[in-house]
Amino acid sequence: MAATAAKPKPARVLAIVAHPDDIEFMMAGTLLLLAKAGLEIHYLTLSSGNCGSMQYSPAKTRATRRRESIHAAKILGAQYHESLCDDLEILYTLPLLRQLAAVIREVAPSILLVHSPQDYMEDHINSARLAVTAAFSRGMPNFRTTPKRKHIANEIAIYHAMPHSLRGPLNELILPELFIDTSAVHERKRAALAAHASQKAWLDVSQGMDSYLVAMDEMSRTLGEMSGRFEHAEGWRRHNHTGFCHPDADPLREILAAHYHLNPYYRAATP
Repeated sequence: MAATAAKPKPARVLAIVAHPDDIEFMMAGTLLLLAKAGLEIHYLTLSSGNCGSMQYSPAKTRATRRRESIHAAKILGAQYHESLCDDLEILYTLPLLRQLAAVIREVAPSILLVHSPQDYMEDHINSARLAVTAAFSRGMPNFRTTPKRKHIANEIAIYHAMPHSLRGPLNELILPELFIDTSAVHERKRAALAAHASQKAWLDVSQGMDSYLVAMDEMSRTLGEMSGRFEHAEGWRRHNHTGFCHPDADPLREILAAHYHLNPYYRAATP
């Protein structure tokens, strides 16, 4: 009897963000659509979120937010990865870079979803920087990771999400290069964000978001309106291809063609 050919593994996408609930705010809709298209999705928040409470100790907050993140990842159908540090400790340092590079080599994603390089807080900005460098080092046999992981040769297309309020640290407007229509999966995205129930009171007090669910809805609708064609959307910018993938690589366009819209105003506004 002839041997049965091994079924090829699905392509993988890895979302790397700063805090528990950042994935749900900015990129969960795109992740859900990629999962529906057959990709294997992975979920990593660099920080444990231990400072995200006005009531509880860091230890209790850390444990609570871990449970919420695991629940949210399950709603999204994503493989959960443990956090690597605590809030305000996402610093561009070699030890953290070695840890994150190990995760990227283990997962071997073809798509990497990360924060905007311009955002309102340093944890988000540093997360983007670390993720990009860790991905760049994936094929370097002389770069040691922690734990040790063998270098990989796959191409990675990197996409940057929109910052909160669509503005950078100097309040400058950040335009998306492309829109992904998330209308069909918006309610499930919202359910995943609602799994982070401990954050309602914290975000109300610390960042004036009233309701974090309403804040996400408003950002989603704003991006939908900006697209000129979708009710709800997420916005993305592609990272420079050099050292990562083919110059024309745009797997979101290839995989999510029916949900994809290129922003005709983006290049005109980019220096």
